[in-house]
Amino acid sequence: MDQVICEGWVLKKRRKKMQGFARRYFKLQQSGWLSYSFEPKQPTRDEIFVPHAAISSTPGRRDIHVDSGNATFHIKCLTVEDFNKWMTAFRKFLAPKDSQRPFSPSLGRPSTVRSLRSAQLGGLGKAAPLVEEMGNTINELQSLVSAWHAESLKRRSGSIRSKGDKEKRERSKDHAGHVLGFLKKAAPHNQQTSSHRDSTQEEPPEASSSSSVNAEKVQAVLDNLKHQHATLMRLLPAYPPLDMPQSPTVGTSLAATSEEDGEQTPTAGTSLAQKLARTSVMSSNSGGSNSVWFDAQEPEGAEEFVLDASPGEEGVNGILDEGVHPSSPISQSDIVSSSGTTTDGDTDAESDSEAGTTPETAPTSPAESHEEKQVVRRTELPSGPVGDEGSLFAVLKKNVGKDLSQVAMPVSFNEPLTLLQKMAEEIEYYDLLSQAAHTEDHVDRICMVAAFAVSTYANTKYRTGRKGFNPMLAETFEESRMRFVAEKVSHNPVILAYHAEGDGWELWATSSGKTKFWGKSLEIIPQGTTHLKLGDEHYQWKRPSSFMRNLMMGTKYLEHCGKMTIENTTSGDKCVLDFKEGGYWGPSNQVSGAVVSSSGKTQAHLEGKWDEQIARKVDSSYLRVLWRISPFPKNAPEYYGFTSFGITLNEITPDLEGRLPPTDSRFRTDVRALEEGDIDRAEEEKKRIEEMQRDRRKRGAEPKPRWFKPQGDEWIYMGGYWEQRQHGWKDIEPLW
Repeated sequence: MDQVICEGWVLKKRRKKMQGFARRYFKLQQSGWLSYSFEPKQPTRDEIFVPHAAISSTPGRRDIHVDSGNATFHIKCLTVEDFNKWMTAFRKFLAPKDSQRPFSPSLGRPSTVRSLRSAQLGGLGKAAPLVEEMGNTINELQSLVSAWHAESLKRRSGSIRSKGDKEKRERSKDHAGHVLGFLKKAAPHNQQTSSHRDSTQEEPPEASSSSSVNAEKVQAVLDNLKHQHATLMRLLPAYPPLDMPQSPTVGTSLAATSEEDGEQTPTAGTSLAQKLARTSVMSSNSGGSNSVWFDAQEPEGAEEFVLDASPGEEGVNGILDEGVHPSSPISQSDIVSSSGTTTDGDTDAESDSEAGTTPETAPTSPAESHEEKQVVRRTELPSGPVGDEGSLFAVLKKNVGKDLSQVAMPVSFNEPLTLLQKMAEEIEYYDLLSQAAHTEDHVDRICMVAAFAVSTYANTKYRTGRKGFNPMLAETFEESRMRFVAEKVSHNPVILAYHAEGDGWELWATSSGKTKFWGKSLEIIPQGTTHLKLGDEHYQWKRPSSFMRNLMMGTKYLEHCGKMTIENTTSGDKCVLDFKEGGYWGPSNQVSGAVVSSSGKTQAHLEGKWDEQIARKVDSSYLRVLWRISPFPKNAPEYYGFTSFGITLNEITPDLEGRLPPTDSRFRTDVRALEEGDIDRAEEEKKRIEEMQRDRRKRGAEPKPRWFKPQGDEWIYMGGYWEQRQHGWKDIEPLW
């Protein structure tokens, strides 16, 4: 068995927001696995492989943060002695100082990166078959463990086993033999852990009539799989599998295959190509084949960062990046059976009504309906990403614990939209609100509101490595299709506010938050409340956290995790949505929810995926689709991963000419230059615009918010924007 080198009680930060810390029992094993449970002898709740993690600490507060890239443990030790004990244990797994690869000063990438490409691909080719077979083995082992637990419960209760139980036990023994046999066969692929496997891979003993599989053997198999998987993960670089078609950009080949072929969520039995092609694009999706690169190889050991404690701040310093706004993470009635087939008898009209119409054909206000019908919108950007994106991780690594708003970030990390425009992009499916406003049943109504709330994440499906441009103070953006107006109302901290309205609904929000870098992943923590008014009813909700995973190695992907509670403050009804965290082999991007009345009675169940659809569960066999994502352009990954709606947001169509205020984001010259593929001019213009803002601040001539006013912790729309638009813009100073 794996020896425990450190264990004890510590405080662990709970995953749900605003729930603080809870007492948990942690164990660190000789193999490098850190796990925790509710009690010392209870099942493991989660675990992290420390040699592949980044460990940051704040000694003054006894805080330790272990970030594997896929999960993060936030630990607070009870005493200074405990803190020193745990840090001493963690340091046994640190990478040697000389194992760090040198970074190029210009781009922050390994200087030997290009020469390593062929070796990396060779390692991936060797790893792929083993990963495929291991997926099946994990499934079989899970069945084996489940069967053993079931029989253990029967033994404790003294129940008599039936003939069927004996047959099931015999099948379990066969599974055990198959699993152990596979591990022996796979041994040459993992020389680093061969000694451990040799000591544990023995033929399972004959199961007696009271036991199907020996518990210690099952644990040994699990330990072997952990070691094998850890070794394989070191072999998998941020490149597509060899059996996938190559394209000018690596990220394009991954994302396009997933979208065009309609692949489902990866499971243990799916191909390696599908597992690696999660709902993301890699940071290398800019530039041609001659500029393909990947981040530094992961060193053989953990990395340590020591953070400074700031007065009055709980936990580790938040890294607030003005260009990474919480509402815009870095970087998308049918009756169907539960298997996804549509039942007979439903018309196309009903399907469109339930799943949502496209924004261009949604109802508009009478005053604008004529001009909207005359607009022909573009279907692609003038240019995709150009030049070398550089290494986001290299920049972050040099600034752990610092405020990123004080760090110069190259324009190559941006996408050609501002954070104000990205807020408008989130409410692409505003037609769901009109449907909700005209729905008579109160349960159906809150279900439609929940579907809209989930749909706000759909645009992030292919967005991972780029961020929106940070607006200037008093910069605005309008979108007449849903009478949307947004403004940046505070510079430090960054606070944005927006207001939108349509047929029977009114929507507004104040958005701010923090972005924290834990050494391997970014955590985006939104702050602020979204409000919705439907007739006399008022709804409100807060957004869960988002994580950018695998910043250092592997395929980068965005994950939204946590609870979102949509509350009808008028009636007391609630819809609680759970954005579930994905695992290595389990499904990703899943969302489930329940509508609960003010009396606590569950009235409806929802399920789906934030990047596909949300449906209401009618019964055990049927789902009613409330929202379904609109198809992405086939070349979306080649154009920053934008949706068809997002592509239109920076366009100045004929109906907008002469009607936009000079503060509108569409007039920003740096955003326009990046959109047109002129990255050098974009960098120059970005520096010029930022310098103009600094100069205004020094002179005390900063503009004040024009359309929103503070009210408590929120900013409320004062009105007057659309009226002023009719009469022309006067007395507005240019921002660039």
